[in-house]
Amino acid sequence: MGEVFETTDVELAEGFLLRHYGTSFRIHASGPQGGMRLAQAVLTPAVRFEYIHLAVNFTATAGPLGVLAFGQLTAGLLACRSAGGERRLRPGDVFLGVQPGHPFGVSIDSTQTDMAIIDPVLLSQVADTEPGRAQQPVLITGYEPVSRQAAQQWKDTYAYVREGVLDSPDTDGYPLVAADAARLLAATALAVFPNNALTDPTAGDRRDAKPAAVRRAVAFIEGNAHRDISAADIARAACVSIRAVQLGFARHLETTPLAYLRRIRLDCAHHDLLAADPAKRTVAGVAYRWGFHSPSRFAVLYRQAYGVPPSHTIRQT
Repeated sequence: MGEVFETTDVELAEGFLLRHYGTSFRIHASGPQGGMRLAQAVLTPAVRFEYIHLAVNFTATAGPLGVLAFGQLTAGLLACRSAGGERRLRPGDVFLGVQPGHPFGVSIDSTQTDMAIIDPVLLSQVADTEPGRAQQPVLITGYEPVSRQAAQQWKDTYAYVREGVLDSPDTDGYPLVAADAARLLAATALAVFPNNALTDPTAGDRRDAKPAAVRRAVAFIEGNAHRDISAADIARAACVSIRAVQLGFARHLETTPLAYLRRIRLDCAHHDLLAADPAKRTVAGVAYRWGFHSPSRFAVLYRQAYGVPPSHTIRQT
């Protein structure tokens, strides 16, 4: 689970939050003093999960945290204030609680909240608007999901990443699995909440989607499939935007860059299985090593590619 903090003392809570977030919190409690519990689990340096249980009523204010804090309220009542507005939340609501550059305030009434804290740079990488380039960094432009279906998509993805990757001892120690899960959560945030990210290719993207760019991307993927690489990394190696490299792969290879990466990793896993000692290696371990966080899905993809289940290959060695 990572770090766990529990207290009934407001000053201790303020000190912990200062150390934890790097900005001052001011808490004003009212009514009976209950307990405060915050548990944190780190998925990658860019994504962490926090589970917050507050059996107390209070208001709090804080300065900008430099992160995006996406949450779902599971119990109690919560009001969030920032950017000149207030949002009142009830159990079941999915919300953006904190923007990177905005101070904020909250009013708590005995709440339980599941949070995903995401570095905005990760969203910019997923959306192809990396800070430092000519494009503007990606911004989440609203605090609520775009629809009820989108809110459910967030809940489903959050549960999948938490239960299937973060809390699974089987996937611990496999960085490709964690990195892909972090990008999945970031991409889901962009699908669920309104934002300024561009998705359609521009005229420049169409011009850049040439075979030479695809060849550069293919060479980079094949030489770096063992590393944690993203669509932004592939596009950078090809010297074009993500949208351009996606369009180029669609035009010339009838696939996507990440699907091609997955196919190369599947081939690497195949070679690992061929060379594996069944007494020392497992199919699941090989799948996790190459970034497949679902062994059952890996088995389906493997059988489609090689005509036999991966267990057959490892038994034949």
